Amino acid sequence: MASTDVETVSSGADKAKLAAAALCVVLGFVGFYWLAAQGAWAQWAVLLVAVALALGIGATATPGQRLIGFGRDSVKEVKKVVWPTRKEATQMTAYVFAFVVVMALFLWLTDKLLEWVLYGLILGWR
Repeated sequence: MASTDVETVSSGADKAKLAAAALCVVLGFVGFYWLAAQGAWAQWAVLLVAVALALGIGATATPGQRLIGFGRDSVKEVKKVVWPTRKEATQMTAYVFAFVVVMALFLWLTDKLLEWVLYGLILGWR
C-alpha cells in the first residue's frame, strides 16, 4: 500500500488562528448585510477590513506561512520561464489552426464515406 502524506494543522495555536480568521470572514459578511442601510461604502469597508484582518491572522499561522512560501517559490519559477517571441507564438498558433482544419476535413470525409457505405451500399436507403 502506498502511503500518502497529508499535512494537517497540528498545533492548537494554529487551529485557533485559522478559526479566528474564519470568524473574521463570517463577521465581515454579517456586517456587510447588517449595514445595508448605511450605504455601499460602509458595507464594502467592513467587508474589506474583515477580509484583510482574516488574511493577516491567517498569514501568522503555519499553513499561512507555507502558503506564502509557496507563492514566493511559484513567482521565482515563473520568472525562469522562457516565453516565446511574438513570431514563434504566431507560427505555433497558425500550426494549430492548420491542424484543426485538416482534422476537421478528415473527420468530415470519414463521416461522409461511412454514411455512403452504410446507407448507400449496404442498406440501400438512398
